Amino acid sequence: MSKKIKIFHIISTILVILLGTLLHFTYKLSGNNNIVALFSSVNESTWEHLKLIFFPMFLTSIIGYFTCLKTASNFWCSRAVGVFVSLSFTVVFFYTYAGILGKNIAIIDIISFFISVILGEFVSYIFMNNNFKCNKKLSILFLYLLIICFIVFTFFPPKIGLFKDPINGDFGINSKTLETKQDK
Repeated sequence: MSKKIKIFHIISTILVILLGTLLHFTYKLSGNNNIVALFSSVNESTWEHLKLIFFPMFLTSIIGYFTCLKTASNFWCSRAVGVFVSLSFTVVFFYTYAGILGKNIAIIDIISFFISVILGEFVSYIFMNNNFKCNKKLSILFLYLLIICFIVFTFFPPKIGLFKDPINGDFGINSKTLETKQDK
């Protein structure tokens, strides 16, 4: 089982990095499609960039569970912890370094994306390999609550810094984009 777990996490790391990078562009490439907005970054806010980690990790988790790791009793617990670590690292690292420098730097943001994915996958691997125990139902509930939050906050984000696009000051999907679509 340990070899399967290791291979899964290596493949998942690569796929999450590739899919997350792609999801940074899919909303605009789709012509600002609202369905694509549910799982793609719709602006440059920190919150929207968390989708680039969460949805690929969730997708690889589903694939991994049904293809090779259904027998790992702590699969969903380990994946939920990995997701939490990845998302938390992203937020804490971004606001720490941007606060110290007074600005964010694109290359540091990109490198921190890679680090957060690797860190989350590594933590998931360690927990899964060590038979970490937790409540499977709570882990799955946590992941589904994140999905709901990402969907709802894409269209109705709280008006706080985490959700604010630093480029144009918008929150969530640009209200002008929504008005234009409604006019058609």
